[in-house]
Amino acid sequence: MKVAIGADHAGFHLKQQIVASLADSRFEVLDLGTDSTEPADYPDFAEAVGLAIVEGRSERGILICGSGVGVSVAANKIPGIRAALCHDTYSAHQGVEHDDMNVLVLGARVIGPALAEELVRAFLAAGFTGEERHLRRLAKVNSLEERYCHKDRD
Repeated sequence: MKVAIGADHAGFHLKQQIVASLADSRFEVLDLGTDSTEPADYPDFAEAVGLAIVEGRSERGILICGSGVGVSVAANKIPGIRAALCHDTYSAHQGVEHDDMNVLVLGARVIGPALAEELVRAFLAAGFTGEERHLRRLAKVNSLEERYCHKDRD
């Protein structure tokens, strides 16, 4: 599985640790920056990871900023992206299983590196169940996106 990862300056160190933890795994990591702790704007990395997914260059994504909130808000502006900020392993896998979440968001100033690695493992190991109730709810989410994000704005 290809996994795109991006972070602003506040998430740089945690991103580096996650990339290193995935190095010897079955995952191909696409590191989309940032490459330092120099100030960088989180929407840029949310867009880069989101586009990697919608363009098919990656199957899943991981985004990191200080709290996780900003990058989560930005990523969810991209049609087709279902990003969620997670602080527990249940949400990290259940978000994929029930909601077809395709981007895991982490707050580098909120959780520690050991928990972050657990969340990444839970997220990447999970698969969408495709159960009828989940498909029905996802269709309603997609309908919201169609109505409000793809509107002709003449």
